[in-house]
Amino acid sequence: MRMWPFVKPIWFVSLMSIIVGIPIGALDATVALFLKPYTDLVIVNAANVQAPWYLSFLIVGFTIVQGILIYLSNFLTAVAGGKLNYFVKEKLYAKLLSLDTSYYDKQNSGVILFRFSSDADLACNGLLHNLKTLVTRICSTLGLLCVLIYTSWQLAIIAIIVLGITAAPLTMVRRLLKKIVKQNVETSQKINVNYNETYTGNRTILAYNLQKAQQKTFNEHLSTIYNLSVRMVKRTAWISPFMHFSVAIGVSLTIAFGSWLIVQKVITAGDFVAFLAALIMMYTPLKAMGNTIVNIQNGFLAIERIYEIFEEQPKITEKENALELQEFQNQICFKNVTFGYKENINVLKNFSLCIKKNESIAIVGNSGGGKSTLMALLPRFYDVKEGSIEIDGIDIRDLQLDSLRQQISVVFQDNFLFHGTIRSNILLGNPNATEKEIQATLKSAYLDEFIANLPEGLDTEIGERGTQLSGGQKQRVAIARAFLRNAPILILDEATSALDNKSEAIVQQAIENLMKNKTVFIIAHRLSTIKNAHKIAFIQEGELMEFGTHNELMNKENGLYKQLYQIQFQKKESENNKEKQTIAEAQ
Repeated sequence: MRMWPFVKPIWFVSLMSIIVGIPIGALDATVALFLKPYTDLVIVNAANVQAPWYLSFLIVGFTIVQGILIYLSNFLTAVAGGKLNYFVKEKLYAKLLSLDTSYYDKQNSGVILFRFSSDADLACNGLLHNLKTLVTRICSTLGLLCVLIYTSWQLAIIAIIVLGITAAPLTMVRRLLKKIVKQNVETSQKINVNYNETYTGNRTILAYNLQKAQQKTFNEHLSTIYNLSVRMVKRTAWISPFMHFSVAIGVSLTIAFGSWLIVQKVITAGDFVAFLAALIMMYTPLKAMGNTIVNIQNGFLAIERIYEIFEEQPKITEKENALELQEFQNQICFKNVTFGYKENINVLKNFSLCIKKNESIAIVGNSGGGKSTLMALLPRFYDVKEGSIEIDGIDIRDLQLDSLRQQISVVFQDNFLFHGTIRSNILLGNPNATEKEIQATLKSAYLDEFIANLPEGLDTEIGERGTQLSGGQKQRVAIARAFLRNAPILILDEATSALDNKSEAIVQQAIENLMKNKTVFIIAHRLSTIKNAHKIAFIQEGELMEFGTHNELMNKENGLYKQLYQIQFQKKESENNKEKQTIAEAQ
């Protein structure tokens, strides 16, 4: 029932894929049924020598029909399972995109890969296939059971009792599996993380000779998977031999009792042969049904895990009658903002400041003081615990998320570039940009000369996460993306801190172009890059300690900003003197 919204568009195909299994199973009974007249007329009495030809043609005909139905069933199952998988994965990915940053903070890549992909395969393709198999085997069992009752109700009683005993363990499968499957899923997620970290962190692994350590971690996870597999076999593998044993008992009792019934002339030899054939044919799929039930239960458990994701609610939501932010006109204010990632630990404490339109404000302070956190609150990656953030007097929680974020461009310290070309990454800022606008953007971002020297220009592939580009080049691509977006509010989050001096100089020029006619928030450790900002806010342990222009803060006796600036200036001066001394010695 939980899967019904996904099954509904393809209910007919799904139903037919299962219904076709009914005659497939039922046709198994025809072979056994035809053995009765064959045995009585030909083998025992030799009354009709034509009977074998007649019956042979019927058996071949029924087998051909059954083969056609099996093909049709497999085709319908593939179509229905594929579509169902498509619908579920489509909604899962939409759910993944709707979840906010705090969800990703708590999860790892292994969870995402397994639960958003592998579980869908197991819950859709695997489940539908196994349900079809189960229906086919049940119908085969029922059809053959009818043959048993028709040929000898006395022997059928034995068969039904044995059938009940044989099927009893199948009711225990879910309870036996659930805990182990959960542990197996968790470990499989960790293995996915191992693969992902090996791919993304290959340079770190090589640089620090971590191959053995990584291999050890991976082997530990593999060992856990192995042990869980063994435990699963220990818990469930006994079902199959138990069913084999029960079947053997049933067949033995049938032979003994059937022989007595023949002697007593209660049944004919044909009845007995037909019954025995039907019994063996009925027990054969039943013995394999244990594995099918296990697979179906795995599918149901996957559905439960999927619906845990569907029931996950994003913390960042839009109000029912949210306002559209048409245009930023006046000022942005942080009013008594308190925020923390954990329940009882606040990163920002009663923080307040305002910035007017087209002003630039630098957020500085020691590491861990809450600078980046402050800027993550403006586009509502997180919501404040207390206080408010207002744009033109409107709390951002009262605004439509899309319209809020459309007014903001962010250039991060480590900008994410998508697999594809330079052009496709730049156009993320504005997919409708003209070629003229793109060329103007390249020039403003100081990318034009670099791109002109590439054989494929803008259409050069940059690799996953932009691995084919240097740090400075990636930053300029991100800046070009922000240029095309042309949002009135700009956040520069440590945009040059990871670059060397030469790259920083070029990127800084591109940033200065980007900052024109915008309201800018600058987060920087290097204070030399922000002294021209209209205002500077010094944050320490989540509190606003100082606020003013560069000159005002430098004139403040024992000021925190002044101390930090002097430390950095002295360090830079010392580095410059060492460089000059090295050059002089070389000369």
